[in-house]
Amino acid sequence: MDDGDDQVTAKDEDLGDAEIEASKAPLMDHLVELRQRLIYAMIAFFAMFVLCYAYAKQIYNILLWPFVHVVGPENAKTIYTHLLEKFFVDLKVAMFGAAFLSFPIIALQIYKFVAPGLYKNEKAAFRPYLIASPLLFFIGASMVYFIAMPLLVQFSVGFEQKALPGQAEITLLPKVSEYLSLVMTLTIGFGICFQLPVLLTLLARAGFVTAQMLRKFRKFAVIAICLAAAILTPPDVISMIIMAVPTYLLFELSIFVVARVERGKGEHEAAEQS
Repeated sequence: MDDGDDQVTAKDEDLGDAEIEASKAPLMDHLVELRQRLIYAMIAFFAMFVLCYAYAKQIYNILLWPFVHVVGPENAKTIYTHLLEKFFVDLKVAMFGAAFLSFPIIALQIYKFVAPGLYKNEKAAFRPYLIASPLLFFIGASMVYFIAMPLLVQFSVGFEQKALPGQAEITLLPKVSEYLSLVMTLTIGFGICFQLPVLLTLLARAGFVTAQMLRKFRKFAVIAICLAAAILTPPDVISMIIMAVPTYLLFELSIFVVARVERGKGEHEAAEQS
């Protein structure tokens, strides 16, 4: 009996070793593929970083347009207060621009890494999100550039004070680093909030949320959106409202899109059964 048990144990160990050996090759293939995709993504980011750094001055002037547009070219003036501040600002501009420009390439590399593990219908369902996600981020960034920043600058300029007898002059002189941080914070915040339809539609396709659940969640969604807007924007009411209102409208749009996804899934299942 002992010999038989020993033989069975040995066979089990051999089978286990065989399974481990069989899984090594696919695992190594996945790791090699992941490394390759990461290299492509890093090359894309580095190439865009070099390009953006070469044109950092021009890019920063483009970002300054909302400020210049509101106060006028003759009154537009920014300052930096330590020796290397503008240099570090140029580096941040290059990194910000590189992340923005290389995002489609990075997203494509992520898709190419994930795609081999998806079924054909899953690939077809996933592709629209590769277009929708950058597009929604771009729309959010455009809202910052053309709406949020001009309103915020206009609000801030309203606190200026002219030099009159008995009172000092108060003039808005933004620091180059603080202005850039504000633009980056608002752009990233709006870009994240504008991904709400993509996120909720993916969760609906996975079966985690339904349109009925989202309708019941409306009251809590308002609170969550206001909290997110308060966290992701500077501490002023104007920025918070500008982010919160479009985000809630996107939440309502998400309910409509999720309902359509559910209707499409129901029709597909009915067609398969028939």
